[in-house]
Amino acid sequence: MTVTTVSTEFGGRTLTIETGKMAQQAGGAVTIRYGDTMLLVTATGSQSPRVGADFFPLTVAYQEKTFAAGKIPGGFFKREGRPNEQETLTGRLTDRPIRPLFPDGYMNETQVIATVLSTDVVNEPHVLAITGASAALSISPMPFKGPIAGCRVGRVDGEYKINPTPDEMLDSDIDVFVAASRDSVVMVEGGANIVAEEDILGAIQFAHKEMQPLFDIQEELVKKCGVPKWTFEKKELDADLVKKVAEFATDKIKGALDVHVKLERYAEMDKVKEETIEALTTEENRDELKPEIKAIFGDLKKDLARAMILNDGKRIGGRTNRDVREITSEINILPRVHGSSLFTRGETQALAAVTLGTSDDQQRMDTISGEYYKRLMLHYNFPPFSVGEAKMLRGPSRREIGHGALAERAIVQLLPSEDDFPYTIRIVSEVLASNGSSSMATVCSGSMALMEAGVPIKDQVAGIAMGLIKDGDKEVILSDILGDEDHLGDMDFKVAGTKDGVTALQMDIKIDGISEQLLKEALEQAREGRLHILDEMNKCIDKPKDDISQYAPRIIGLKISPDRIRDLIGSGGSTINKIIAETGVKINVEDDGSVQIATPDGESANQALAMVKAVTSSPEIDKYYKGEVVKIMDFGAFVRIMPGKDGLVHISELADKRVPTVEDVVKEGDTIVVKVLEIDKKTGKIRLSKKRADGHEGEVEDVTFF
Repeated sequence: MTVTTVSTEFGGRTLTIETGKMAQQAGGAVTIRYGDTMLLVTATGSQSPRVGADFFPLTVAYQEKTFAAGKIPGGFFKREGRPNEQETLTGRLTDRPIRPLFPDGYMNETQVIATVLSTDVVNEPHVLAITGASAALSISPMPFKGPIAGCRVGRVDGEYKINPTPDEMLDSDIDVFVAASRDSVVMVEGGANIVAEEDILGAIQFAHKEMQPLFDIQEELVKKCGVPKWTFEKKELDADLVKKVAEFATDKIKGALDVHVKLERYAEMDKVKEETIEALTTEENRDELKPEIKAIFGDLKKDLARAMILNDGKRIGGRTNRDVREITSEINILPRVHGSSLFTRGETQALAAVTLGTSDDQQRMDTISGEYYKRLMLHYNFPPFSVGEAKMLRGPSRREIGHGALAERAIVQLLPSEDDFPYTIRIVSEVLASNGSSSMATVCSGSMALMEAGVPIKDQVAGIAMGLIKDGDKEVILSDILGDEDHLGDMDFKVAGTKDGVTALQMDIKIDGISEQLLKEALEQAREGRLHILDEMNKCIDKPKDDISQYAPRIIGLKISPDRIRDLIGSGGSTINKIIAETGVKINVEDDGSVQIATPDGESANQALAMVKAVTSSPEIDKYYKGEVVKIMDFGAFVRIMPGKDGLVHISELADKRVPTVEDVVKEGDTIVVKVLEIDKKTGKIRLSKKRADGHEGEVEDVTFF
């Protein structure tokens, strides 16, 4: 057993890749270590193609083992279960940059598995998966056109940082993952706190420059391992058959490409395909030639559509490269929902529904890096009818989770602080029709639904998907791409943001990479398109409503002394449960003394607030209180300003003039406003004044709804 190790300094820390010690029967296996964080990444493939495959059968999995952090899984089953959101998103993040780097037509079953073996909670493991996958594939016999590398880049105090720690990320206004080859960027995914396009571009350029040592050590590792690669030659299509298909179908395909409506275009294209098969085969050879004719037909359709864009400046549907499809928007279309909107752009339509809840509704996330709570949840659903299909309904796919995370990242930066708006927010996006970038339609509909729900977001946010057609020196950037333009194009670049800057972006490249200049142009064209979409959205709603829905919970917040929490809870929860039972509210108490009272009924909330204050408050000197006269004496009146807290208003403090008897001014059962003059530190006796409170009724503590 020969163990081979390579290392480099990266982001101020040592990154080490090792092979030969673990998983020796995998096609390629490495451990990648960063600090005390370590992953095992394996790459294994079949030597023969999958029969009947019409797409590259690559699967990528990222799995976090809780032993890596010295933890035992919670719950009844003490072993890892289905992938959590972080694992799913990291698997997608790793898949996307390596998939285009296999030869066109390669159909061999291929699997990459990244397993977290150790984590130090400082160097996050998921940032290593792309580089580890590239190294494992590079030393395997599979025909992988690497190496590539990946890293996370942030910006703290104006300085870009490679793989910032979780603590540093708290102060970062940029959070972007970049995957690149030595010469060009191949994938970008991330978010930002309303950051200018040039700053995003700067982060990407910085990451690409800093990653160069990662290519050096992978190339060194490949040389040391010396594993020969499998030979692969794409099966050439029959030249005579290619010519016949082109002669018969070219004009018909061009005609079908001119059909603007997606399903009608698909139907016409299917008709042309069947006519081509019928014309060029006989009953005896049809079954044999049909798959090859379909492949030729698909290549021809792609070539014709790309040529139409590159040479004629004409897109499917007749738009120019910068045109955005027609946009219509509606709000408040779901009567009992806290906030709703319907956003339609061309043949893509997303319905967003906002639900407001209390802090109890926050999602608890348990990962090997620790626990945290999510205040915003965006769930994206892509039912089969949205593309005219009939399929089984199952749980959310990796694609749905990924698209939802992208839209969530675009919106979360716009939320008010929890102190200003103490609600948990769930957005559900139902994609009702899709023909290009339903995730960006989700951003748009989600933003408008938040405004309609009365959530005081900082600004409207929109998203747009950009495409690229590149052939040699010819290149055209496309705004607001269709599904077909995504499939036949060379780039899918989604950018979301406000009028002032970017909040989220995702870029996938289907060619070897793109230049920084082209990336700069795409960002600028995306900004132009985004501003147009924002203008259209603002015609429907341009600012948050002044109040939340009458059906949403009203939350009253107050702060009590942490020492009084036990008084509010009571023995075995008796006190707080009594308040809940009598008022019907929902009460949440935090360790710092923050109390939230939630109910759709304002009167019940006020009643509960008074009861909470009654058991947790202490009188304060110079404060004004409304209290009940509980006892009359010759020398004054005792007033109960809170349960268990009575104070004396001396007869001389009842009025500005001489008072013959106490009952000339107050009687038992009266409610009056008093001012606290003095609290005896030893006895706790409280001295009150009525005359000094006259005219100060408005200064009695009031209830404020958020």
